[in-house]
Amino acid sequence: MNPNVRKPNVVIHSDGGCHGNPGPGGWAAVLICGEQQRELSGGVPATTNNRMELQAAIEALTALRQPCAVEFHTDSNYLRDGITKWLRGWKRNGWKTQAKQPVKNEDLWRQLDAVVAKHEINWHWVKGHAGDAGNERCDALATAAIAAVKQKFSREQLAASLREFNESQKAAASVDLLPLG
Repeated sequence: MNPNVRKPNVVIHSDGGCHGNPGPGGWAAVLICGEQQRELSGGVPATTNNRMELQAAIEALTALRQPCAVEFHTDSNYLRDGITKWLRGWKRNGWKTQAKQPVKNEDLWRQLDAVVAKHEINWHWVKGHAGDAGNERCDALATAAIAAVKQKFSREQLAASLREFNESQKAAASVDLLPLG
């Protein structure tokens, strides 16, 4: 892209959550560029609130059709601190924390890292459930996505999904304990 061409300015608000943690989850984002506004949301039957916060950011940034100057608003310290403070070290350490443990949600952090690289982003933390219009709208959309998941799946299906999710999380955490050189 020509460096003399101005990137579009976009404001993004995002949120993610779960009913139970882990449990059915939803994510949402509101993207604003000038007079245009777009709302995105989705949900899954078994996840964590942190995974939904990451998914919201990934989906929002993936929706941008070209490199943009982004003001990104989130109520998740995990998301903001991860992308601005921790990610560089994780990558340098082979996706391990300072304590030499595997990075939780590495799959989503890798996806986010790839989509962030295309944009100039200023990350802003906002207090959740405190009247910020963008955050409140995202919370409502994410909550509606969770409700849609709960309506789509039976209790038995949700319970089975939760068991599978918990097993996959245990398996991911134990990979590093295998005696392989």
